Amino acid sequence: MRATTDADGKLLSLRYLNSGNLLSIDRNGDALAAKEEPAKLEQRVVMSSGEIKSSLFGATDAAGLPDAIAVQIADIFSTDIDFHRDLRKGDRFSVVYEVWYHEGEPVRYGRVLAAEFINQGKSYQVVYYNYADNQGGYYTLDGKSARKQFLRSPLEFSRVTSGFSSARFHPVLQAWRAHKGVDYGAPTGTRIKAAGDGVVEFAGKQGGYGNVVIMRHQSKYTTLYGHLSGFAKGLHKGTRVSQGDVIAYVGATGLATGPHLHYEFRIDGVQQNPLRIAMPAAPHILPEQKPEFDQAAKRYADRFQLLRTTNLARLD
Repeated sequence: MRATTDADGKLLSLRYLNSGNLLSIDRNGDALAAKEEPAKLEQRVVMSSGEIKSSLFGATDAAGLPDAIAVQIADIFSTDIDFHRDLRKGDRFSVVYEVWYHEGEPVRYGRVLAAEFINQGKSYQVVYYNYADNQGGYYTLDGKSARKQFLRSPLEFSRVTSGFSSARFHPVLQAWRAHKGVDYGAPTGTRIKAAGDGVVEFAGKQGGYGNVVIMRHQSKYTTLYGHLSGFAKGLHKGTRVSQGDVIAYVGATGLATGPHLHYEFRIDGVQQNPLRIAMPAAPHILPEQKPEFDQAAKRYADRFQLLRTTNLARLD
């Protein structure tokens, strides 16, 4: 919003940009006239890079990246990198993304077009590619889908408070027993995402789990989310959910000493360690799409090389 006044503070004009429309109010004598029209936005492609000192958001803030882009980076690499436990000081990232400007000022941030994350010396590179009209996804530079069928973690940012174990001292029951899941400590109300595409098999109270959601993915995979404070609006048995959709919120219901998410990953009904199991991949680029994809990937690979060899944090 921008306002122009005279020396006495009387409003002369007002410009309010909202969702791509520009509302203009101008003074004409003692009257004010208003009109609304589509804003003239200029799209630019911006490149930026940064280094991890303590956390992803700390590094993106230092690089001048908006939170909207930082969250996309975390989502893109969430099936390969566990941002709760895998980050190391000195890890680096580079990102190419869309920005819309109005009269020289950024007003909206779009999609990440390409990104590179170097974690513990290993480089992960992805580009966004439209494989059909209004349909696209992220792929590695050789055309493999960057999206696994399951997220490595259903929370964006938290900490692992209890790992997968055959013997753990239960803080409530005061006894040794197997812990066939992973606990993530996070504040009550933290959003929980579906680890993969699937259908809600159960949503309600279930013994020591308290409020729980159980999802079925294809025929042999199920995921469980326990100790929830509440469920996403409209969620119930039979609801079809996409990977990354918010399904519930962290809580401390059931046998819990504090707010956290108890997460289980099951194959044919048997719990597996979600932090160690190899996640199945999504479909790759089709052979007939490969030549066009390779050209796009080459352009972004050149940009990654430029960002690695420059000290500029941001480049339009």
